[in-house]
Amino acid sequence: MTEGRFVINASPLIFLTKIGQIDLLRGLASAVVVPTSVLREVLSGGNVHPDLHRVADQEWIRVERDLQVPEEIAGWDLGAGESQVLTFAAAQPILEAVLDDLQARRCARSLGILTTGTVGVILRAKRQGLIPKARPLLEELVQKQMYLSRDLLERVLAEVGE
Repeated sequence: MTEGRFVINASPLIFLTKIGQIDLLRGLASAVVVPTSVLREVLSGGNVHPDLHRVADQEWIRVERDLQVPEEIAGWDLGAGESQVLTFAAAQPILEAVLDDLQARRCARSLGILTTGTVGVILRAKRQGLIPKARPLLEELVQKQMYLSRDLLERVLAEVGE
């Protein structure tokens, strides 16, 4: 396990669960924080993956009460989950924000918040030897409705020698 620390949004939680790879977070980080608004979002809807119901029961995941969103984040008009992830990361710079939303990543960049996304988690897992190949997992993400252009997919795979 590395000493990274994540605060994670709904999309990466959902996609990593859909491909059976949520434990990659555990292998990459010494702490994984899930704000309550993110957990609510993950568990809402009619077709929730059964493993998502157990997220809060994992000893390596800390569900934290939502924080007051500062104006510099609220002004971006993001969703509740993205706003909370960025609020936690801004308040605790040791936390890396794990989110896929482009506007949220732009907000993070403007505030100097370190980010990664679902694809970044998989690439990091490959680099650290937690998985033998990234391609099958990224291809499965596409099959599970994550939008990744073929060009982006090939570029990120080239980064890890695949």
